[in-house]
Amino acid sequence: MSAGYRAPGLPRPVIMDQFWGDAVFLHWRIEAHAVAPFMPPGVLPDEVDGSSWVGLIGFRMAGAGLGRGLPVPYFGSFTEINVRLYSRGPDGTRGVVFVTLDASRLAVVLAARAGGIPYVWSRCTPLVRGEGGQREYGYDVVRYRRQAVSRFAVRPDTDSTADDRLSLELTARFGLHSTFAGRTIYIPNTHTPWLLHPATLTEFDDGLLGAAGLPVQGPPASVLFSPGVQTQFGRPRVVHR
Repeated sequence: MSAGYRAPGLPRPVIMDQFWGDAVFLHWRIEAHAVAPFMPPGVLPDEVDGSSWVGLIGFRMAGAGLGRGLPVPYFGSFTEINVRLYSRGPDGTRGVVFVTLDASRLAVVLAARAGGIPYVWSRCTPLVRGEGGQREYGYDVVRYRRQAVSRFAVRPDTDSTADDRLSLELTARFGLHSTFAGRTIYIPNTHTPWLLHPATLTEFDDGLLGAAGLPVQGPPASVLFSPGVQTQFGRPRVVHR
């Protein structure tokens, strides 16, 4: 794998450690001007392969905790589904911008929202069905008060590896841009390279993208699956414009 897709060094101390498992990545092309209003001040939409992108990503969070290797019982393991965009800071640092993140732990949602991360409390259920090469992975989301629902599943081709430039650039993102207390911040993270498999979309009925103000047309242009990675987050820094 090219060095450009490997995580840079993580500033110390490690703030949080967590595992992301059974990750499903669905991506659509979208015009940069359509996502520019979602960017924090001073941050621009990033473009990959000639366009910007919106992602619908589901995974199982496991063993999340403060510092390195200190998982929080119960609250550190839950299902998350996020809608994300791709960003570039004024210094060229690339990252993601989360539009929404649905999670099944209310305490986590409240704590994250206090830190400026747009979590939504939802009933989030992982879907695993079938056997062997026909196994499918997906997620079912119902926001409380039924503000939006989503259900999607994929069948990964575990005999193949997705190592093309587009797949790597959409998944090798090592930080997020956000806004906190009126300032734009960047929160770095690190993880080993994703083991990515191309996948076939087998079920899709989504309302999260539309609820976020990001309606897309047609099937996703990129469908990927990964069994997961261990990841750590470092200290946030202020983005100077």
